[in-house]
Amino acid sequence: MPTPLPQQLKRFDSERLSLYKANLSFYQGDQWPRSRRTQRQRRQLTFNYARTVVNKITAYVMQGRSINVAPASDDEAAIAAAAAAEQAIATVHADNHADRLDYDTEVDTAVMGDGAFKVTWDTERAQVRITAPDVQGIYVWPLPHDLTTFQRVCHRYQLPGNDPFVAAYARAPDKPVNVIEDWTEALFDLWIEETPVSSVANPYGFIPYVIFPNESQPKKWFGISDIEYIRVPCEQLNRTVTRVDSILELSGNPITVLEGITQSEDIAAEPGAVWEIPAGAKAYLLDLLKGGGLKLHMDYVELLRDMLEDLAETPRTAFGETERDLSGIALQIQLQPLLQKVERKRLIRTAAYIRRTEMALQLLAQFAKQDHTSAGQLVVNWEAPTPNDRSVAIANEVLLTTNALASRRAAIARLGDVADVDKELQMIAQDAPAVAQGGGGDNGRRAAPA
Repeated sequence: MPTPLPQQLKRFDSERLSLYKANLSFYQGDQWPRSRRTQRQRRQLTFNYARTVVNKITAYVMQGRSINVAPASDDEAAIAAAAAAEQAIATVHADNHADRLDYDTEVDTAVMGDGAFKVTWDTERAQVRITAPDVQGIYVWPLPHDLTTFQRVCHRYQLPGNDPFVAAYARAPDKPVNVIEDWTEALFDLWIEETPVSSVANPYGFIPYVIFPNESQPKKWFGISDIEYIRVPCEQLNRTVTRVDSILELSGNPITVLEGITQSEDIAAEPGAVWEIPAGAKAYLLDLLKGGGLKLHMDYVELLRDMLEDLAETPRTAFGETERDLSGIALQIQLQPLLQKVERKRLIRTAAYIRRTEMALQLLAQFAKQDHTSAGQLVVNWEAPTPNDRSVAIANEVLLTTNALASRRAAIARLGDVADVDKELQMIAQDAPAVAQGGGGDNGRRAAPA
């Protein structure tokens, strides 16, 4: 007799799930090994560089993202269709507060190692619903020859016992109830606790989940967390700085050393106390700072910081420390490791956002009779993560367009200041007669630089 699905999932993918738990705990500040925490009750300092690095990289990655539709051709009908599709996408994003959702999901993805979106149709509100399920409850069956394509996805989560949807299966109103959604392209099965509730045809025709790695691992479908790169230097930094803290504390409350004394009575360690010691004996304060020993510890702290920043690919410049004012190319060179990491992540996120948008457009066509699926090619545009020299960038785009090496649409998208490229092109066309006569345009916009 086959093992029921809820029982299978209890033993499924234990390696991945244990990594999620460890990485999340580390990000939240639990960075001391448990054996050390229980050995003695002394102060242990935690400097949560892990949280700082993750949050900082996330801010760089999510800088200025927009999703556009490139028209299938240059005729007016194709341009209008692309503009309508972009408006539909913008409405979906507004309905789901996508900016905040995507930022929060990016933090989760960097910490856990994987991220996920779920795209469904909300029948009550008659709109596309985008959520970010907890990857700790996601189980997948990838294709053997393509680890990025999933033939089955299970989603396990809990609902309160007093929720009307699961109340009949709850042991008590205050006890959570386990729910499992089992999806393939053909079927949708629902389990509540240990009971199979329903098995119906998949109403969407696709598995409504987009699951993507933080950064890919060779020969594995799940990714690697940013925490894994910096776990060891973070732990050692906490230990070393705690050690320095103890040395300074003891130096402020110095230890008295008695030499040549075999017996002691009535030695009071209090202000104004007078000790009588035999001839030849001596008493002195132990100087823990003598001989420059503390500097060795501080040098080691700096070494650990350098290692942490190298492994995190987050140079000191990203923390706001520069020897001089930098801008443009000089700043990009100093931040090159971080920019390369951001670019790797954006390649993965671009594919995830395009697939998510394709699902949303399919649902609009299926349930709202708004078919934008053939309006054009979906394009994800990202702003440069660091300030750049606008005049040089604009001059380069002018050279490309005037020499027929790039389209105006691509140039505007690369410059990154416009969310709706097609609308901008329409406004430029409207302004063209006034610009040709030496005016500044009549649409209330800045005149484009020549």
